[in-house]
Amino acid sequence: MPRLSLVVLVGFLCCASPVSATPAGAPVSPATQECLDCHSAVHPGIVADWKNSRHAVVSPHMAMQVQGLGRKLSSKQVPDTLRTTAVGCAECHSLRPEAHADTFEHNGHQIHMVVSPDDCVVCHVAERTEYADNIMSAAHGNLADNALYNELERSILGKSRREGGKIQFDPPDPMTQAESCYYCHGTRLSLAGTEQRDTDMGELEFPIIKGWPNQGVGRINLDGSQGACSSCHTRHHFSIEMARKPHTCKECHAGPDVPAYKVYSASKHGNIFSSKQSQWRFDPVPWTIGRDFSAPTCAACHISLVVDSNGEVISHRSHRMSDRLGMRIFGLVYAHAQPLSPDTTRIRNAAGMPLPTDLDGTPAARFLIDADEIKSRRATMQRTCLACHGTSWTRTHFERLDNTIATTDQQVRTATQLMQRIWQKKWAHGPDRGGSPFDEYIERRWSDAWLLYANNTRFVSAMGGGGDYGVFEDGRYHLSKTIMEMQDWLQMREAR
Repeated sequence: MPRLSLVVLVGFLCCASPVSATPAGAPVSPATQECLDCHSAVHPGIVADWKNSRHAVVSPHMAMQVQGLGRKLSSKQVPDTLRTTAVGCAECHSLRPEAHADTFEHNGHQIHMVVSPDDCVVCHVAERTEYADNIMSAAHGNLADNALYNELERSILGKSRREGGKIQFDPPDPMTQAESCYYCHGTRLSLAGTEQRDTDMGELEFPIIKGWPNQGVGRINLDGSQGACSSCHTRHHFSIEMARKPHTCKECHAGPDVPAYKVYSASKHGNIFSSKQSQWRFDPVPWTIGRDFSAPTCAACHISLVVDSNGEVISHRSHRMSDRLGMRIFGLVYAHAQPLSPDTTRIRNAAGMPLPTDLDGTPAARFLIDADEIKSRRATMQRTCLACHGTSWTRTHFERLDNTIATTDQQVRTATQLMQRIWQKKWAHGPDRGGSPFDEYIERRWSDAWLLYANNTRFVSAMGGGGDYGVFEDGRYHLSKTIMEMQDWLQMREAR
């Protein structure tokens, strides 16, 4: 067997060490000190990150003394065994051992490898509760349990082969899935037994986890919980500053289907961020607009507790990412109101398809928020805009966004009518005949129209107020070109 230099991520030495203290004075528990004694040599990067984290220098008891908007710990009570020490290795990796399928005995301690949101909830109950009601937390199931999305996934990730004069796509293998769609959506973790490894401390037994590693937003954890706080608050620093910077969101929102980062980078807001970020402060809570930062980031608009120079709240902190979003501009196939439930697998349109709209654009309204809720969420978002912009500027920006949604939906309707005609003529094997709507060339051109070009144009309007990404760079030019290509494809066959 391969010889490891020492042990796994969270190891414990057999003998307890005396309680030590971090630079700020929060005591470290004996169990965590055992981890540090070993892993300072084995994983110096991990240990350094933790030592530079807030967890290392502030105990839950200290955090609970903070009152008002500056408080970061949302739980009102924390177990006595955790209150007075720093939040270290043992405090996270040995919590609730009975709940984690990957719990294993290690030098006299029961530890688990994968820390889940249901561990973090001990101190962060509000954040955990909000995140559970967030479409991101259900991202794994929303993809894996939607038969229509599975067809799109298969046509992109599946192994291709030529058979019967056609290209066929086999289902994708788990490793390909894990490093593509499920990298962001999250894998389903499962225990696949244990293995013996030869280490410097002798032969030790460790769990084998399928679907690991992964930090996807909807990861299904080994305690049954959904999500990964480390998607945004990367281990083991768990930094507020990192979560507030656009680069964190870029990991999953680079495009072209969800081009948030590239649009932001090319926008006026992104220009200001790029030029001025070295002068900004990303870690204060609350976050003061005009003092700590001077242009929005993703977090400022969607998540963070933002106040004005007088300390008045502009936006309350929320880990329910749609709290400030009325419309879902990610078209499936059309833009639509935000879903009522984070679990979108329950949505069915009038034709029984697992889509939030019919193919003619009619919304599956009983599964979506209503007009009043859209208006309320938009007003919440606009409060951030109004901190820097006048009323007319803000109003016109959203009027243009509404126009963009309407015009791109109309373009998608034209493309869909062409696709429906092609299916009707049996020149492609579509869902009306039990086939996939994504595995033939002309179907791929149809999905390009709404999945890439219409989505791209809407994101440019929403986040940048316009620009080249909405025209020639995956925008309106390509959307109209695709429609023309589909029309020509259809006409050529009708002329035969």
